[in-house]
Amino acid sequence: MHAKIMNFCIYEPRRYHELPIMLRRGRGAYVYDTDGRRFMDLLSVCSALGQGHAHPRIVAAARAQLGRLTLTSRSFHHDRLDPLLRRLCRLTKMQRAMLMSTGGEAVEMAIKAMRQWGYRVKAIARNKAVVLVARGNFHGRTTTIAGFSDDPATRENFGPPTPGFKSIPYGDGASLEAAITDSTCGFLVEPIQGEAGVRLPPAGYLREIRKICSRRKVLLCFDEIQTGLGRTGRMFCADHESVHPDMFIIGKSLSGGVYPVSAVVASAEILDLFVPGSHCSTYGGSPVACAAAMAALDVIIKQRLPGRAEKLGGYFLRRLKTLRHPRLREVRGRGLLLAMEFARPLARRFCDIFLRHGFLTKVSHERIVRLSPPLIITRRQIDQAFSAIAATLKELEND
Repeated sequence: MHAKIMNFCIYEPRRYHELPIMLRRGRGAYVYDTDGRRFMDLLSVCSALGQGHAHPRIVAAARAQLGRLTLTSRSFHHDRLDPLLRRLCRLTKMQRAMLMSTGGEAVEMAIKAMRQWGYRVKAIARNKAVVLVARGNFHGRTTTIAGFSDDPATRENFGPPTPGFKSIPYGDGASLEAAITDSTCGFLVEPIQGEAGVRLPPAGYLREIRKICSRRKVLLCFDEIQTGLGRTGRMFCADHESVHPDMFIIGKSLSGGVYPVSAVVASAEILDLFVPGSHCSTYGGSPVACAAAMAALDVIIKQRLPGRAEKLGGYFLRRLKTLRHPRLREVRGRGLLLAMEFARPLARRFCDIFLRHGFLTKVSHERIVRLSPPLIITRRQIDQAFSAIAATLKELEND
Protein backbone atom coordinates (compact mmCIF):
# COMPACT_ATOMS: atom_id res chain seq x y z
CA MET A 1 0.00 0.00 0.00
CA HIS A 2 2.78 2.45 0.88
CA ALA A 3 4.51 1.99 -2.50
CA LYS A 4 1.16 2.34 -4.26
CA ILE A 5 0.46 5.62 -2.47
CA MET A 6 3.93 7.02 -3.14
CA ASN A 7 3.56 6.21 -6.85
CA PHE A 8 0.14 7.83 -6.89
CA CYS A 9 1.08 11.07 -5.10
CA ILE A 10 3.86 12.31 -7.40
CA TYR A 11 2.52 15.68 -8.50
CA GLU A 12 2.52 17.51 -5.17
CA PRO A 13 5.69 18.51 -3.29
CA ARG A 14 6.11 16.54 -0.06
CA ARG A 15 4.77 18.97 2.54
CA TYR A 16 3.37 16.52 5.07
CA HIS A 17 4.46 13.43 6.98
CA GLU A 18 1.53 11.34 5.78
CA LEU A 19 0.67 7.96 7.21
CA PRO A 20 0.58 5.21 4.55
CA ILE A 21 -3.18 5.25 4.02
CA MET A 22 -5.45 6.34 1.15
CA LEU A 23 -8.87 7.46 2.35
CA ARG A 24 -12.04 7.34 0.27
CA ARG A 25 -15.00 8.19 2.51
CA GLY A 26 -15.98 9.11 6.05
CA ARG A 27 -18.99 9.19 8.31
CA GLY A 28 -19.20 10.25 11.94
CA ALA A 29 -16.04 9.29 13.83
CA TYR A 30 -14.84 6.90 11.12
CA VAL A 31 -13.05 7.04 7.78
CA TYR A 32 -12.59 4.24 5.26
CA ASP A 33 -9.66 3.59 2.95
CA THR A 34 -9.71 2.51 -0.69
CA ASP A 35 -9.64 -1.14 0.41
CA GLY A 36 -12.74 -0.66 2.58
CA ARG A 37 -10.92 -0.83 5.93
CA ARG A 38 -12.39 1.29 8.72
CA PHE A 39 -10.37 3.62 10.96
CA MET A 40 -11.44 5.79 13.88
CA ASP A 41 -10.38 9.40 13.37
CA LEU A 42 -8.89 10.81 16.59
CA LEU A 43 -7.59 13.95 14.88
CA SER A 44 -10.64 15.37 13.06
CA VAL A 45 -8.33 17.64 11.04
CA CYS A 46 -7.14 19.47 14.16
CA SER A 47 -10.71 20.32 15.26
CA ALA A 48 -12.24 21.03 11.83
CA LEU A 49 -14.57 18.02 12.10
CA GLY A 50 -16.11 18.60 15.49
CA GLN A 51 -19.47 17.48 14.11
CA GLY A 52 -17.90 14.36 12.58
CA HIS A 53 -17.31 13.38 8.98
CA ALA A 54 -20.07 14.20 6.47
CA HIS A 55 -22.68 15.21 9.03
CA PRO A 56 -25.95 14.72 7.13
CA ARG A 57 -27.50 18.01 8.23
CA ILE A 58 -24.51 20.07 7.11
CA VAL A 59 -24.07 18.15 3.86
CA ALA A 60 -27.77 18.57 3.05
CA ALA A 61 -27.63 22.32 3.68
CA ALA A 62 -24.59 22.76 1.46
CA ARG A 63 -26.04 20.51 -1.26
CA ALA A 64 -29.32 22.44 -1.30
CA GLN A 65 -27.48 25.75 -1.62
CA LEU A 66 -25.28 24.37 -4.41
CA GLY A 67 -28.45 23.93 -6.46
CA ARG A 68 -29.59 27.52 -5.90
CA LEU A 69 -26.72 30.02 -5.77
CA THR A 70 -23.05 29.22 -5.17
CA LEU A 71 -21.15 32.50 -5.38
CA THR A 72 -21.81 36.19 -5.82
CA SER A 73 -19.59 39.21 -6.00
CA ARG A 74 -19.52 41.12 -2.74
CA SER A 75 -20.63 44.06 -4.85
CA PHE A 76 -24.10 42.55 -4.31
CA HIS A 77 -26.02 41.23 -1.31
CA HIS A 78 -27.21 37.64 -0.97
CA ASP A 79 -29.83 36.25 1.36
CA ARG A 80 -27.61 33.80 3.28
CA LEU A 81 -25.02 36.27 4.58
CA ASP A 82 -26.79 38.43 7.15
CA PRO A 83 -28.38 35.56 9.13
CA LEU A 84 -24.95 34.01 9.69
CA LEU A 85 -23.29 37.31 10.62
CA ARG A 86 -26.09 38.06 13.09
CA ARG A 87 -25.77 34.61 14.62
CA LEU A 88 -21.99 34.87 15.01
CA CYS A 89 -22.33 38.25 16.70
CA ARG A 90 -24.93 36.96 19.13
CA LEU A 91 -22.90 33.83 19.84
CA THR A 92 -19.79 35.87 20.68
CA LYS A 93 -21.57 38.90 22.20
CA MET A 94 -19.93 41.10 19.57
CA GLN A 95 -21.30 43.66 17.12
CA ARG A 96 -19.56 42.96 13.81
CA ALA A 97 -18.28 39.92 11.89
CA MET A 98 -16.28 39.46 8.70
CA LEU A 99 -16.11 36.15 6.84
CA MET A 100 -13.03 34.66 5.20
CA SER A 101 -12.26 31.20 3.82
CA THR A 102 -9.24 29.87 5.76
CA GLY A 103 -7.87 30.28 9.25
CA GLY A 104 -4.68 31.90 7.99
CA GLU A 105 -6.70 34.39 5.97
CA ALA A 106 -8.75 35.29 9.04
CA VAL A 107 -5.60 35.80 11.12
CA GLU A 108 -4.17 38.10 8.44
CA MET A 109 -7.40 40.10 8.50
CA ALA A 110 -7.33 40.31 12.30
CA ILE A 111 -3.77 41.66 12.16
CA LYS A 112 -4.89 44.36 9.73
CA ALA A 113 -7.79 45.19 12.04
CA MET A 114 -5.54 45.55 15.09
CA ARG A 115 -3.06 47.73 13.23
CA GLN A 116 -5.78 49.92 11.74
CA TRP A 117 -7.31 50.42 15.19
CA GLY A 118 -3.85 51.26 16.53
CA TYR A 119 -3.37 54.03 13.99
CA ARG A 120 -6.87 55.48 13.89
CA VAL A 121 -7.99 55.06 17.50
CA LYS A 122 -4.86 54.76 19.64
CA ALA A 123 -2.96 57.25 17.45
CA ILE A 124 0.19 55.15 17.05
CA ALA A 125 2.77 56.76 14.77
CA ARG A 126 2.47 55.79 11.10
CA ASN A 127 3.90 52.31 10.32
CA LYS A 128 5.05 51.80 13.93
CA ALA A 129 2.27 49.57 15.27
CA VAL A 130 3.41 46.36 16.98
CA VAL A 131 1.39 43.19 17.53
CA LEU A 132 2.54 40.98 20.40
CA VAL A 133 2.44 37.20 19.91
CA ALA A 134 3.26 34.26 22.18
CA ARG A 135 6.20 31.91 21.78
CA GLY A 136 5.17 28.50 20.55
CA ASN A 137 2.28 30.05 18.63
CA PHE A 138 0.59 28.60 15.59
CA HIS A 139 -1.66 30.92 13.61
CA GLY A 140 -1.04 29.59 10.10
CA ARG A 141 1.76 29.51 7.55
CA THR A 142 1.25 32.53 5.29
CA THR A 143 4.27 34.79 4.78
CA THR A 144 3.34 37.30 7.49
CA ILE A 145 2.42 34.63 10.04
CA ALA A 146 5.48 32.49 9.31
CA GLY A 147 7.64 35.51 10.07
CA PHE A 148 6.63 35.59 13.75
CA SER A 149 6.60 31.81 14.24
CA ASP A 150 9.44 30.25 16.23
CA ASP A 151 8.96 26.85 14.57
CA PRO A 152 11.98 26.36 12.28
CA ALA A 153 10.03 24.36 9.68
CA THR A 154 7.48 27.17 9.40
CA ARG A 155 9.97 30.03 9.37
CA GLU A 156 13.26 29.01 7.75
CA ASN A 157 14.02 30.04 4.16
CA PHE A 158 10.92 32.24 3.91
CA GLY A 159 12.42 35.49 5.19
CA PRO A 160 12.89 38.28 5.67
CA PRO A 161 10.21 38.25 8.37
CA THR A 162 7.56 40.93 8.25
CA PRO A 163 8.31 43.63 10.85
CA GLY A 164 5.85 44.82 13.47
CA PHE A 165 5.67 41.73 15.70
CA LYS A 166 7.23 40.88 19.04
CA SER A 167 7.21 37.43 20.62
CA ILE A 168 6.81 37.01 24.38
CA PRO A 169 6.63 33.95 26.69
CA TYR A 170 3.29 32.13 26.71
CA GLY A 171 1.38 31.93 29.96
CA ASP A 172 3.31 34.77 31.63
CA GLY A 173 1.29 37.89 32.35
CA ALA A 174 4.30 39.80 33.67
CA SER A 175 6.05 39.37 30.31
CA LEU A 176 3.04 40.84 28.54
CA GLU A 177 2.97 43.81 30.89
CA ALA A 178 6.68 44.47 30.34
CA ALA A 179 6.46 44.17 26.55
CA ILE A 180 3.69 46.72 26.01
CA THR A 181 4.75 50.14 24.74
CA ASP A 182 2.91 53.12 23.29
CA SER A 183 3.24 51.41 19.89
CA THR A 184 1.57 48.16 20.93
CA CYS A 185 -1.78 47.77 19.21
CA GLY A 186 -2.72 44.18 20.04
CA PHE A 187 -1.92 40.82 21.59
CA LEU A 188 -2.67 37.80 19.38
CA VAL A 189 -2.81 34.61 21.43
CA GLU A 190 -4.30 31.11 21.54
CA PRO A 191 -6.17 30.37 24.79
CA ILE A 192 -4.63 26.89 24.53
CA GLN A 193 -1.72 26.37 22.15
CA GLY A 194 -2.82 23.55 19.87
CA GLU A 195 -0.06 22.87 17.36
CA ALA A 196 2.56 23.43 20.07
CA GLY A 197 1.27 20.26 21.70
CA VAL A 198 -1.88 21.31 23.58
CA ARG A 199 -0.09 23.65 25.97
CA LEU A 200 -2.42 24.98 28.64
CA PRO A 201 -1.59 28.30 30.31
CA PRO A 202 -1.63 28.64 34.11
CA ALA A 203 -5.05 29.03 35.69
CA GLY A 204 -6.11 32.67 35.68
CA TYR A 205 -3.83 33.64 32.77
CA LEU A 206 -6.68 34.62 30.45
CA ARG A 207 -8.24 36.85 33.10
CA GLU A 208 -4.85 38.40 33.83
CA ILE A 209 -4.08 39.30 30.23
CA ARG A 210 -7.60 40.66 29.79
CA LYS A 211 -7.02 43.08 32.67
CA ILE A 212 -3.58 44.06 31.39
CA CYS A 213 -4.78 44.73 27.85
CA SER A 214 -7.76 46.76 29.06
CA ARG A 215 -5.61 48.88 31.36
CA ARG A 216 -2.87 49.44 28.77
CA LYS A 217 -5.24 50.09 25.84
CA VAL A 218 -4.18 47.05 23.80
CA LEU A 219 -6.58 44.88 21.81
CA LEU A 220 -6.81 41.28 23.02
CA CYS A 221 -7.38 38.89 20.11
CA PHE A 222 -8.08 35.23 20.83
CA ASP A 223 -7.32 32.79 18.03
CA GLU A 224 -9.99 30.17 18.73
CA ILE A 225 -9.74 28.46 15.37
CA GLN A 226 -8.82 25.16 17.05
CA THR A 227 -10.21 25.72 20.55
CA GLY A 228 -13.54 27.34 19.70
CA LEU A 229 -17.03 26.01 18.97
CA GLY A 230 -17.12 23.47 21.76
CA ARG A 231 -13.76 21.74 21.46
CA THR A 232 -12.58 22.42 25.03
CA GLY A 233 -15.93 21.91 26.76
CA ARG A 234 -17.27 25.44 26.38
CA MET A 235 -18.50 27.22 23.28
CA PHE A 236 -15.22 29.17 23.41
CA CYS A 237 -12.13 28.41 25.44
CA ALA A 238 -12.27 31.96 26.82
CA ASP A 239 -15.51 31.00 28.58
CA HIS A 240 -13.61 28.79 31.04
CA GLU A 241 -12.41 31.98 32.75
CA SER A 242 -15.40 34.16 31.79
CA VAL A 243 -13.13 36.33 29.67
CA HIS A 244 -14.36 38.39 26.73
CA PRO A 245 -11.62 39.38 24.26
CA ASP A 246 -11.80 42.32 21.89
CA MET A 247 -11.65 39.98 18.90
CA PHE A 248 -12.35 36.32 18.18
CA ILE A 249 -10.88 34.43 15.24
CA ILE A 250 -12.87 31.29 14.49
CA GLY A 251 -12.85 28.64 11.76
CA LYS A 252 -12.31 24.87 11.47
CA SER A 253 -15.62 23.46 12.81
CA LEU A 254 -17.49 26.57 11.68
CA SER A 255 -18.50 24.55 8.61
CA GLY A 256 -18.08 21.04 9.99
CA GLY A 257 -15.43 20.30 7.38
CA VAL A 258 -17.88 20.69 4.49
CA TYR A 259 -16.69 24.04 3.10
CA PRO A 260 -13.82 26.41 4.02
CA VAL A 261 -15.22 29.13 6.30
CA SER A 262 -13.55 31.37 8.89
CA ALA A 263 -14.49 34.58 10.64
CA VAL A 264 -13.21 37.52 12.62
CA VAL A 265 -15.73 38.83 15.14
CA ALA A 266 -15.22 42.05 17.09
CA SER A 267 -16.78 45.32 18.17
CA ALA A 268 -18.08 47.97 15.79
CA GLU A 269 -15.31 50.28 17.01
CA ILE A 270 -12.74 47.89 15.53
CA LEU A 271 -14.31 46.48 12.38
CA ASP A 272 -16.23 49.56 11.24
CA LEU A 273 -12.85 51.16 10.52
CA PHE A 274 -12.71 49.07 7.33
CA VAL A 275 -13.93 50.89 4.23
CA PRO A 276 -14.70 49.62 0.71
CA GLY A 277 -11.48 48.40 -0.87
CA SER A 278 -9.54 47.95 2.38
CA HIS A 279 -10.17 44.19 2.61
CA CYS A 280 -12.01 41.59 0.57
CA SER A 281 -12.22 37.84 0.01
CA THR A 282 -13.55 36.27 -3.19
CA TYR A 283 -15.10 33.22 -1.54
CA GLY A 284 -15.42 34.63 1.98
CA GLY A 285 -19.07 34.67 2.98
CA SER A 286 -20.28 32.90 -0.16
CA PRO A 287 -23.84 31.51 -0.14
CA VAL A 288 -22.56 27.94 0.17
CA ALA A 289 -20.20 28.90 3.00
CA CYS A 290 -23.03 30.58 4.88
CA ALA A 291 -25.42 27.67 4.39
CA ALA A 292 -22.85 25.17 5.64
CA ALA A 293 -21.88 27.35 8.61
CA MET A 294 -25.48 27.90 9.72
CA ALA A 295 -26.12 24.16 9.66
CA ALA A 296 -22.81 23.46 11.43
CA LEU A 297 -23.74 25.86 14.24
CA ASP A 298 -27.17 24.22 14.47
CA VAL A 299 -25.48 20.86 15.05
CA ILE A 300 -23.12 22.26 17.70
CA ILE A 301 -25.96 23.83 19.63
CA LYS A 302 -28.76 21.28 19.18
CA GLN A 303 -26.52 18.28 19.85
CA ARG A 304 -24.95 20.12 22.81
CA LEU A 305 -21.45 19.38 21.62
CA PRO A 306 -19.62 21.65 24.11
CA GLY A 307 -21.19 19.72 26.99
CA ARG A 308 -20.32 16.41 25.35
CA ALA A 309 -16.72 17.57 24.95
CA GLU A 310 -16.52 18.53 28.62
CA LYS A 311 -18.01 15.27 29.89
CA LEU A 312 -16.36 12.82 27.49
CA GLY A 313 -13.08 14.74 27.37
CA GLY A 314 -12.84 14.61 31.14
CA TYR A 315 -13.53 10.88 31.05
CA PHE A 316 -10.93 10.31 28.32
CA LEU A 317 -8.30 12.36 30.16
CA ARG A 318 -8.89 10.50 33.44
CA ARG A 319 -8.40 7.20 31.65
CA LEU A 320 -5.27 8.42 29.89
CA LYS A 321 -3.79 9.52 33.21
CA THR A 322 -3.91 5.89 34.39
CA LEU A 323 -1.44 4.86 31.68
CA ARG A 324 2.01 3.85 32.87
CA HIS A 325 4.84 3.77 30.38
CA PRO A 326 8.53 4.49 31.03
CA ARG A 327 8.72 6.92 28.12
CA LEU A 328 5.38 8.67 28.57
CA ARG A 329 6.09 12.01 30.24
CA GLU A 330 2.63 13.60 30.47
CA VAL A 331 -0.96 13.53 29.29
CA ARG A 332 -2.85 16.82 29.30
CA GLY A 333 -5.69 18.74 27.77
CA ARG A 334 -9.12 20.22 28.21
CA GLY A 335 -12.37 18.91 26.81
CA LEU A 336 -11.62 16.85 23.72
CA LEU A 337 -8.37 18.66 22.96
CA LEU A 338 -5.80 16.27 24.42
CA ALA A 339 -2.16 15.30 24.04
CA MET A 340 0.32 12.66 25.14
CA GLU A 341 3.95 13.77 25.44
CA PHE A 342 6.86 11.34 25.37
CA ALA A 343 10.26 11.86 26.95
CA ARG A 344 11.86 10.97 23.62
CA PRO A 345 10.85 11.57 19.96
CA LEU A 346 8.59 8.52 19.76
CA ALA A 347 5.37 10.14 18.59
CA ARG A 348 5.75 9.23 14.93
CA ARG A 349 6.43 5.60 15.77
CA PHE A 350 3.37 5.60 18.04
CA CYS A 351 1.17 6.87 15.18
CA ASP A 352 2.52 4.18 12.84
CA ILE A 353 1.63 1.41 15.31
CA PHE A 354 -1.69 3.07 16.19
CA LEU A 355 -2.63 2.98 12.51
CA ARG A 356 -2.24 -0.81 12.50
CA HIS A 357 -4.79 -0.95 15.33
CA GLY A 358 -7.26 1.01 13.17
CA PHE A 359 -6.89 4.52 14.63
CA LEU A 360 -5.66 7.79 13.13
CA THR A 361 -3.97 10.78 14.73
CA LYS A 362 -0.88 12.93 14.21
CA VAL A 363 2.40 14.12 15.64
CA SER A 364 3.35 17.52 17.04
CA HIS A 365 7.08 18.23 17.28
CA GLU A 366 8.09 14.53 17.28
CA ARG A 367 7.44 13.97 21.01
CA ILE A 368 3.72 14.73 21.18
CA VAL A 369 0.67 12.83 19.95
CA ARG A 370 -2.50 14.85 19.53
CA LEU A 371 -5.94 13.47 20.35
CA SER A 372 -8.80 15.63 19.11
CA PRO A 373 -11.63 13.30 18.03
CA PRO A 374 -14.95 14.54 16.67
CA LEU A 375 -17.16 15.88 19.44
CA ILE A 376 -19.85 13.38 18.45
CA ILE A 377 -17.64 10.51 19.63
CA THR A 378 -19.29 8.12 22.10
CA ARG A 379 -18.07 6.78 25.44
CA ARG A 380 -17.84 3.32 23.89
CA GLN A 381 -15.65 4.64 21.08
CA ILE A 382 -13.42 6.38 23.64
CA ASP A 383 -13.04 3.08 25.49
CA GLN A 384 -12.05 1.41 22.23
CA ALA A 385 -9.54 4.18 21.53
CA PHE A 386 -8.10 3.89 25.03
CA SER A 387 -7.61 0.13 24.64
CA ALA A 388 -5.80 0.73 21.35
CA ILE A 389 -3.61 3.41 22.94
CA ALA A 390 -2.66 1.04 25.77
CA ALA A 391 -1.88 -1.73 23.29
CA THR A 392 0.18 0.64 21.15
CA LEU A 393 2.19 1.78 24.17
CA LYS A 394 2.89 -1.84 25.06
CA GLU A 395 4.16 -2.52 21.54
CA LEU A 396 6.20 0.67 21.70
CA GLU A 397 7.79 -0.49 24.93
CA ASN A 398 8.77 -3.79 23.32
CA ASP A 399 9.82 -2.20 20.04
